[in-house]
Amino acid sequence: MIQAFGLTSNPRQELPPAVDDVSFEAPTGRVTALLGARASGKTTAVRLMLELQQGRGITHFRGRPLHRIPHPSREVGVLLGEVQGHPSRTVRGQLRMLCAAAGVPVQRADEVLEVVGIVSLREQRLGTLSRGMDRRLGLACALLADPHTLVLDGPAGGLSAREGKWLHGILRAHASLGGTVLFTTDDAKEAARTADRVVTLEAGRVIADQGVADFSRTRLRPRVAVRSPHAARLGVLLAKEARATQRSVEVVNEDGNRLSVYGSNCADVGETAFRHSILVHQLADEVGDAGPAVSGPARARTEKVREVEPAVPQMAVVDASSVADESLPVMEPSEEEAAAPMARAQAHAPSAQEPPHSTGTFVVLRADADLGGASSAASSSAPEPPRDERAAQAPRTPSIPAPAPPPAPLSPLPPPITIHPAPSPLRPLRYEVRRATGIATGYLTAAAVLVASAIVAVLLARTGHTPQAHLLAAWPQGLPLPPAALGAGLLGAFAFGDEFRHPALAADRGTVPRRLGLLCAKLVVAAAVAVSLAFLVVASDAVLLHLVYGEELTEVPADWLSTSASWLALVVGCAWAGVLAAGVFRSTTAGLAAVLAVPVLVVPLVQKALEGPSVRTAAGLPSRLRDLALVHWPFGAERVLAAGLRMIAQPVGSALMLSLTALLCAYLLTVLRPRAR
Repeated sequence: MIQAFGLTSNPRQELPPAVDDVSFEAPTGRVTALLGARASGKTTAVRLMLELQQGRGITHFRGRPLHRIPHPSREVGVLLGEVQGHPSRTVRGQLRMLCAAAGVPVQRADEVLEVVGIVSLREQRLGTLSRGMDRRLGLACALLADPHTLVLDGPAGGLSAREGKWLHGILRAHASLGGTVLFTTDDAKEAARTADRVVTLEAGRVIADQGVADFSRTRLRPRVAVRSPHAARLGVLLAKEARATQRSVEVVNEDGNRLSVYGSNCADVGETAFRHSILVHQLADEVGDAGPAVSGPARARTEKVREVEPAVPQMAVVDASSVADESLPVMEPSEEEAAAPMARAQAHAPSAQEPPHSTGTFVVLRADADLGGASSAASSSAPEPPRDERAAQAPRTPSIPAPAPPPAPLSPLPPPITIHPAPSPLRPLRYEVRRATGIATGYLTAAAVLVASAIVAVLLARTGHTPQAHLLAAWPQGLPLPPAALGAGLLGAFAFGDEFRHPALAADRGTVPRRLGLLCAKLVVAAAVAVSLAFLVVASDAVLLHLVYGEELTEVPADWLSTSASWLALVVGCAWAGVLAAGVFRSTTAGLAAVLAVPVLVVPLVQKALEGPSVRTAAGLPSRLRDLALVHWPFGAERVLAAGLRMIAQPVGSALMLSLTALLCAYLLTVLRPRAR
């Protein structure tokens, strides 16, 4: 069940709030429609319910607000707008990535594809899907984690009648299995055909909360569509019989041989036509709009027939101060109603037909109420005794005690709605692998790096003034970084790019959340990609140089171990710098700029810091560290540590370590700051 209380959006500049004190319920096992014209506040209400927009109010999904649910995607499936994803990602790849984010088995992707009927499009790119197929994919994303509740904003918008009928059948099947369905629409006919309950919004306020039958009677009007060559004669006969039987029937001559009969049914119209031997070509029940389309004479004729219609007993609400009989049952407010929020109290307030000065206790008089021990049927058939006799016959009841003092007044404002960050993927490493390998951007970047490195290596070998290590890495002296390091940094910056937003509960929830588990997964994947790219660049350059210039340029150097470690550290460090910078600044461009800033800005600063005279050096640091260690170091550990210290002591290594430390501290600060607030 969905329970929304006092949903109110923040006021806009010189404009009223888009949603003002909206409260309603969507019961379990039913389909509820949120109906309203454009700009009536439907989408804003849904966003407030899902905590995607700041405002006031609270929404319970089976008794809990959304931020209190451990795994929101398993409780609420959401469809807002188009499916958010990279245009070149496949349908199946998108769903598999969402499976890792929701923590469900990957086989679930194929299951929901069969449910929504797009198995044949599983290898189709997202950018090539039509509107109808995009709606089906969005519904598959909402059903992926098998949620109990579905919240859909305009799911049938832009669909054909056949596709809309299929979509509503899926929603009806989900509700019949015990789920809760809430969808928004601006089509009253769609709401009447599909929903079990209709909540109508107008100018940001709830103006009606009705079952579909009451909605059809008040907001829509059932009609009988008749097509006959003698339509005019049949219309006159139907109106005549309605006046004779004192029924409220309206007959509208639509077009020559067509009639629309309001307030009747197919059986009555068919019997009238049969009795008078009138040929009928069409006789069908339809639902039409209850708009101002009724002509003046037809409306006058309808009201004239209703004047002679017998009155139906209805519930009347009377002020208790105007009732002298103490035997009438008094409806006292319950404790739950007294403690309800202000929005719910307004929803249960008296209607506009009551006098504005009624402020006392209310007495409910029903046509079937048992007053004074006599049934309503007997009292209505017998003549009414005088008031004094009724007072003498009525049993004496003790006087009503004075009402208890009212509870402390509650705040007139509902609780504020805070935008909570999107949940982290439950399987972050699997999610990151599927995100990185699901599109062709990474493959194209790696191919471009290999081609550029090969061309640069061949040109450097022709000049003959480049050391072998720089030659294999395709790193000329004039470039701040080799192509492999730039490519690794670019691939790392793609991890937090705007087009790679984390598919959280809803599409508009925000960019990728700052979570340490997700960060570690991105760092691991970025490091693996950078190491693979570094090996491919060196291997391809060595093979090409061997083919062009022979074995002279491809000999293994003596210090190959330390050189390889320096090369891998440079490439991995650039990839991590791109990941951290893109995560802090939420921009791919910022990630690549941080990679370029290391050799351009940070390295000169480190060089200036190291150029000064040094009285003491850090020589012998590994041996002193070994003396302080509580355990015995393995053989050769001193040489590895010394090689690592020499790498850090270089200007590029020092600048890279300094940049990574600063970016990591900034990332951790952004993670901890929202939690402290």
